[in-house]
Amino acid sequence: MISEKDLGNISSLVSLADAYITCRPEMPCIVSTMFNCENQAIPTMEESSIEPTTETPVTAAATTPESENTSFFSNISEQNQNNYSALQNIARKIAICDRCRLCGGRTNTVPGIGVPEPLVLVIGEGPGADEDAKGEPFVGKAGQLLDKMLAAINLSRHTNCFIANIVKCRPPNNRDPMPDEADACRSFLDAQIGILKPKLILAVGRIAAQNLLNTTTGINKLRGQFFEYRGIPLLPTYHPSALLRNEDLKRPAWEDLKKFRTRLEEITGLSFSAPQQTQSSANTQYRNEN
Repeated sequence: MISEKDLGNISSLVSLADAYITCRPEMPCIVSTMFNCENQAIPTMEESSIEPTTETPVTAAATTPESENTSFFSNISEQNQNNYSALQNIARKIAICDRCRLCGGRTNTVPGIGVPEPLVLVIGEGPGADEDAKGEPFVGKAGQLLDKMLAAINLSRHTNCFIANIVKCRPPNNRDPMPDEADACRSFLDAQIGILKPKLILAVGRIAAQNLLNTTTGINKLRGQFFEYRGIPLLPTYHPSALLRNEDLKRPAWEDLKKFRTRLEEITGLSFSAPQQTQSSANTQYRNEN
């Protein structure tokens, strides 16, 4: 059990971070590890093509006076509380980071978003214009497609995933992050991985895969194969933006996701298949839209 003193310390940390969190009695606390963020809306049925569940939709909850903050933690595991606090500590450090040139052009830092005890960690390359404006990863068209890809194998940033990037600030004109910029952010990402302890990592895109695997091999050769990063199985696949540019990549990306789902089921003993009557339409939609 957490003592009143510990809960008070956690509450003070939340107030200091000025963070937003959402909680449900049956789910872990949703963590948006950033400052002054907005809650990401859950995809509609039309967007995800996954049947609705009986779970209550997530709604945003702003911070409250310290005396009320403990209510946020009443239905959260001790590990969730510890992870949440540690993630917020990293987010505060990222917010004031000036290790590389990217800090000079950012509107917001983008530490990451998701649940504090995820099964899956999704890693992209870096924020784009939409992400820089909002302070959340994958919120533009590529982010919408990513959500559909994850939903096709019953994954979501709202329930069982955490999403982060190689770099936490937007590169100018969406160029590739420079090696020294990626190196400057690596300790933040590695610290997040150490806290989150995901069962699997999905590396989306060439930049993420090459940086994590320390290779110059192209994504066409890397995708669909399992590697390891810090002892965690990692599967590279195409970035959603690549799928939007070239629809021919959607079919091989779906094959990658099926491999990813199979390995996740083997590790967890859980099923991540969509309901039989909706699985085909879900797969077809994300592969053929846009």
